[in-house]
Amino acid sequence: MNKFIIGGLDVGKRLDNFLFENNSDYTRSHYKNLIVTEKVKVNEKVVKAGYSLKLNDEVIIEDFAPVPLKAEAEKIDINIVYEDDDLVVVNKPKGMVVHPACGNWSGTLVNALLYNVKNLSGINGVIRPGIVHRLDKDTSGLLVVAKNDFAHVELSKQIANKTCKRIYLALLNGNLKQDSGVIKNFLTRDPKNRLRYMVSETTGKLAETHFEVIERFKDYCLVKFELKTGRTHQIRVHSKFLNHPIVGDELYGLGKSKFKIDGQLLHAYNLQFVHPRTNELKSFFAPLPSDFERVLHSLRSN
Repeated sequence: MNKFIIGGLDVGKRLDNFLFENNSDYTRSHYKNLIVTEKVKVNEKVVKAGYSLKLNDEVIIEDFAPVPLKAEAEKIDINIVYEDDDLVVVNKPKGMVVHPACGNWSGTLVNALLYNVKNLSGINGVIRPGIVHRLDKDTSGLLVVAKNDFAHVELSKQIANKTCKRIYLALLNGNLKQDSGVIKNFLTRDPKNRLRYMVSETTGKLAETHFEVIERFKDYCLVKFELKTGRTHQIRVHSKFLNHPIVGDELYGLGKSKFKIDGQLLHAYNLQFVHPRTNELKSFFAPLPSDFERVLHSLRSN
């Protein structure tokens, strides 16, 4: 028997997709068959494959033993901004994947955390210990990581309830007409490219992003984004939706940037939450990475 407790990272996912993501050695059809034959239960009840997972749901697979898979500790330096008995705040560099997955089994933030941090919560299993929320590989900036299950659950609630503030800076191609605004629509996978997501007015997951222009240049603008939801690629998709994709974003943008950079200029620079044990408001800032600063300096000089 295998048991999972659903953390904030997996809230809203379909049950069959969640099972597949946790062990892709078997097909989605295999997992659907397990669900149909009542060998998978959620909170001790039989549900359908499309059941939408909720925070703290208990998922039990009765007769399926997935291949053991565990992230290994690796001696990788990471920038720990803050640490106490309950949590760690990390400034993730651009180019680092958050947790092991197909194609990236080592060199991830989780591998580094296992070496540098004594304890991590077990809610997301041995492959994603402590991970409450994620950043894309080529997005830099702040992440909070839980060191125990109590902190993990409480931080996940704050993200789900939109009381955890996640604020980003991005350099966009062109200039937005508005100085500020709100984007609220649905995001779904792009049927033409499964690596991408796209805006939909009717289907998918609700996504809400607030934005404010901080600085304007001739052909670019520096924009502050605040996430009200945390969907995959949300700011990148919403920037494309505004017809001003992020500089350096080859998946959603204009191809190679004229600036010599790798990946998009998107940085999680401010993270705010209430400490799960002390109830103290915590706010952290991470300076822009050097390549981002270099581009801004070039634009300001011109």
